[in-house]
Amino acid sequence: MQRSKLAVLIPCYNEAPTIKKVVQDFKDVLPEAAIFVFDNNSTDHSDRLAEEAGAVVIKEKKQGKGFVVASMLTMVDADYYLMVDADDTYPADQARSLLLPLMQEKADMVVGKRLSNFTSDAFRPLHIFGNKLVCRLINLVFDTNLTDPMSGYRSFTREVAQSLPVVAGGFDIETEMTLQLLYRHFIIHEVDITYRNRPHGSVSKLNTVHDGFKVLLKILTLFRAYKPFTFFGMISLFLILIGGTVGIFPIIEYIRFQYVYSVPKAILASGIMILAALSFTIGIILDSINLRILELNNVLSKQIRYNKNNKSG
Repeated sequence: MQRSKLAVLIPCYNEAPTIKKVVQDFKDVLPEAAIFVFDNNSTDHSDRLAEEAGAVVIKEKKQGKGFVVASMLTMVDADYYLMVDADDTYPADQARSLLLPLMQEKADMVVGKRLSNFTSDAFRPLHIFGNKLVCRLINLVFDTNLTDPMSGYRSFTREVAQSLPVVAGGFDIETEMTLQLLYRHFIIHEVDITYRNRPHGSVSKLNTVHDGFKVLLKILTLFRAYKPFTFFGMISLFLILIGGTVGIFPIIEYIRFQYVYSVPKAILASGIMILAALSFTIGIILDSINLRILELNNVLSKQIRYNKNNKSG
């Protein structure tokens, strides 16, 4: 596919009431951009409506937003990308504010922050609580200060697109993108946007409890994968506390009577301490492996920047 300077990426699944307007809005605001709609097995002719509005429509047969995003990053070649949902909740007229930090080389990804300015019906009752909970967990694990890591309105560079492995299949994709970039030390900026409620006739595909649980599980999984020393170190510390609590009784018996009567407790405490040592060792080994992988990723990023500079020169 021919390389574009700027590509607008729109994942779409049964968004017939809004897709045509979304495409047209972004064509008006970003006339220089190539508009791509990735249709994910829509049954309401969303693909046809997107084509009528002037978008390039690409089919993704694997069901799930994560698979759509993976296809986007693989199939579209551009210098800058703007990803936005097809439900008309994100304003096109704020697109350039998301692109400007990239073009000024102040950020690698810019996220539209929804929680500062949103209409009263834009979020379900539990969504704000869930978003803030996820945000606190991410900030705690990765020592950052993000406020809306789950926003679907974001821009990023070609380097990010080529460096970002996507394994999520569903709506946890935004969280995964954020965590992957934080791990790789990319710079993420947030800008305030206006978040609108869905127009009449447009139906959300999110399940608050189910998708919220998947996001929390994703954070836990990536925490284990990208912060193994901290993850397994915490497990090791917990096991040491348990083992020490159980083992204090045999130790007191031996001090008082020079004999251990609570043999099962002594065996249990010894087993727990062995598990604690194994957990600590696993954390050290995986942390060393992660360091090597991060070094290779940095080499890849340098190569991408080198190729970009050569092509632009």
